[in-house]
Amino acid sequence: MLALIDIAKEHKHFELMQSYWNTYHCQSHIQSYNKKTFGKYCKNRHCTHCYAIRKANIINRYYPILKNWNDAYFVTLTSRAVKAHNLKRNIDGTLRAFRKIKDRVRKRSERGNDFNLVGIKSLECNFNATKKTCNPHLHLIVQTEEMANLLIDEWLAIWTKEHTHIVAQDKRPINDLEHCLIEIIKYGSKIFTEPDIKKKKTSKVPPKIYANALHNIFYAMKGIRIFDRFGFNLQKQLKVKNQKTFTKDYQNWHFDLKLNDWYNFETGELLTNYKCSNELDYLLQNMELNIC
Repeated sequence: MLALIDIAKEHKHFELMQSYWNTYHCQSHIQSYNKKTFGKYCKNRHCTHCYAIRKANIINRYYPILKNWNDAYFVTLTSRAVKAHNLKRNIDGTLRAFRKIKDRVRKRSERGNDFNLVGIKSLECNFNATKKTCNPHLHLIVQTEEMANLLIDEWLAIWTKEHTHIVAQDKRPINDLEHCLIEIIKYGSKIFTEPDIKKKKTSKVPPKIYANALHNIFYAMKGIRIFDRFGFNLQKQLKVKNQKTFTKDYQNWHFDLKLNDWYNFETGELLTNYKCSNELDYLLQNMELNIC
């Protein structure tokens, strides 16, 4: 977060810089009572902790519906990777192409000539450290193989061979729904990136954090809804009223970056006694800041 803050400040992206600061301070001050901890969440998509909670909520809401789709397919739609300065335009084009497909199918459905598309989708963008390019793409779960085939055919027709190819698209039947949901409801971009994707299986070089590339992706996705459903509605969730408990018997904890733990000023205790692994410490100390 501190690296992202510096990059946002350099580019004068002050709104995103403030968002990074909110994530940096997420859960930095917490209270504990009766073996439970309480704190404020930043709820940002680039916060690994808050996004994990969001993933769990989405899975709990969608799994009961999707488990009844007996012929469901996992689909990936992608176009040619682009440089950072074209990323925002490419993301807009990706979402616009999908909306165009939905509109075409809906109009055919209204004329009684076809079916409607039913599924969920998420937007993701990977960074290729070798070629210095970004690849926005869509992951989808759709109800049937027929829908999967139609999506790929329409996608190729819109983007043409100049901007994509059939071998870059993917479809596969879903055998493990929970795994596919976790795959589709993930971060808009991976935090860790392989330095050379072609040598991923043989290289002994660990993945890296390319902070500048991450910021470019977060900036391009700013204000964009990266997960959505189409063709069906969810049941309204019943709001559960939480019972409030008032107590004076609680402890205050403050996160100390040097200790990598929450510290209690009154007792001198550490909350977790966490020890950073050598691998994680190496990743954090060897971030690439200048690659776009």
